[in-house]
Amino acid sequence: MGREGGASRGPYALLNLSYWVGDNPRSVDVNWQRARRLMPRGVRFAQLKQVHGKAIHTVGPRPDGDPRPEGDGLVTAMTGVVLCIFTADCVPVLFADTERGVVGALHAGWRGTLAGIAGAGVRAMVRQGARASDIRALLGPSIGPCCYEVDEELARRFERRFERGKTHVQPSDRAGKAYLDLRGIVADQLVVAGLEREAIKNVGPCTKCESERYFSRRAAAGSVTGLQLSFIGRFMA
Repeated sequence: MGREGGASRGPYALLNLSYWVGDNPRSVDVNWQRARRLMPRGVRFAQLKQVHGKAIHTVGPRPDGDPRPEGDGLVTAMTGVVLCIFTADCVPVLFADTERGVVGALHAGWRGTLAGIAGAGVRAMVRQGARASDIRALLGPSIGPCCYEVDEELARRFERRFERGKTHVQPSDRAGKAYLDLRGIVADQLVVAGLEREAIKNVGPCTKCESERYFSRRAAAGSVTGLQLSFIGRFMA
């Protein structure tokens, strides 16, 4: 979901769906009410305390324990559950094996990507009964290689860590900097984990380039901003 159509103001305008970035809770309540209207009634929303790692949680039939456990991925084979990922430049990854009824969602920032969260997500899907070669993946709106400038040393870590890492790093005009294609690296990880290349789709633009439509921490230049929601679930017909 983008940032249009909500009730938040200031840096959170308009459809911020996060309570933990400093927005007025009443505005976030209204935003969630509007988002829920898009969903079937009675669904359960599974959320995380995202920490830029690679921990994946399985959502079972009953919620128990921490309602927002620490981690950056969710998988389920349950119907009536919506898996939620919040981003403002990082890559949201949504998975589905529709034949076997397994879905998943990941938050892939640079730390999680470097740690291999994409492969961890596929393995978690397989443990729930999915077949890697039948999984389809969508990489949602996130910062693109046009705007994701990082320290050159970080870019070199990606080059050393991944076989095709060099193909996703481009030089910057600024000394000590380089541009990184995070979605390209995530896609390569998914192929290594067993997905078909044609089953992986990029959906949505660069969030910094399109910061009027999507929240972007880079576009906010370090200032506070809202978070948008990417979600996936299984519902009874």
